[in-house]
Amino acid sequence: MVFLLFPFIDPGLGMQKPQCLVPVMATPNGTLVHPAYFLLVGIPGLGPNIHFWLAFPLCFMYALATLGNLAIVLIIHVERCLHEPMYLFLAMLSTIDLVLSSVTMPKMASLFLTGIQEIGFNICLAQMFLIHALSAMESAVLLAMAFDRFVAICHPLWHASVLTGPTVAKIGLAALTRGFVFFFPLPFLLKRLSYCQTHTVTHSFCLHQDIMKLSCTDTIVNVVYGLFIILSVMGVDSLFIGLSYILILKTVLELSSRGAALKAFNTCVSHLCAVLVFYMPLIGLSVVHRLGAPTSLLHVIMANIYLLLPPVVNPVVYGAKTKEIRSRILHMFSQGGK
Repeated sequence: MVFLLFPFIDPGLGMQKPQCLVPVMATPNGTLVHPAYFLLVGIPGLGPNIHFWLAFPLCFMYALATLGNLAIVLIIHVERCLHEPMYLFLAMLSTIDLVLSSVTMPKMASLFLTGIQEIGFNICLAQMFLIHALSAMESAVLLAMAFDRFVAICHPLWHASVLTGPTVAKIGLAALTRGFVFFFPLPFLLKRLSYCQTHTVTHSFCLHQDIMKLSCTDTIVNVVYGLFIILSVMGVDSLFIGLSYILILKTVLELSSRGAALKAFNTCVSHLCAVLVFYMPLIGLSVVHRLGAPTSLLHVIMANIYLLLPPVVNPVVYGAKTKEIRSRILHMFSQGGK
């Protein structure tokens, strides 16, 4: 094993950083070069002082996401009357959001507060895997929630027999397994690449597309597999969610009573908000990465919205729109005030 030294330029401060130790390993196909670490960046065009102050609202968002999602999980766990498919899926969604926010927000806050950009090569790959796998799990749970609403509104007599407790558990296990299996190869596909040019990623966290673009070797396998999983996981999920809501809307419009129609559709509002908050930035981010366009402020903001917003918004929306959870939270606060 040989070690090379490459200078790095800090894009935020415009100063040369200490040289990075890069191991070079001989392989049958040539020389494999891995950096000791990647460099994360904040928001393009903002100086270190602005990044420092942005860390405080980011910490507030992390606290809100943690407390909100944890409260939902605990309330659903304690209240036996909430052990129904809709709330069990909500508990799964909150658990995923809780882990996802913990994977991204603390490192971002540290970057903004201290200005330390380095993230170890293997740590970056681990963060990348968790971000993509958890996103796939969240997509699967959102699909399960859409199916729950479809059965409850379009075939209410079947709901209790179709979505039983064991069935909900199997759906949750399938979401977990699919997220792990589909995205487990990504770190190994990135490890087979050489990184002999810039080692600065264009976001405050590690994404597959971002790391892949830093390689100086052929990335066709990564491109094809990345496109395959984004279409077969998020693409298929969004297609079936859209189909579910088309059928739900058709059923709602056929109801004779306008009040009954509004009441039926009102049960879907929270889920629709969660779907839009999750999928819109994801679709936009995937498109701009695969078009090969230069990373801009818009791309970075879309990536931040995609990862940071759902864990914060979901507990607020579901807490406000779900009567049972809202009343339980208000009861907890009233008890605490006595």
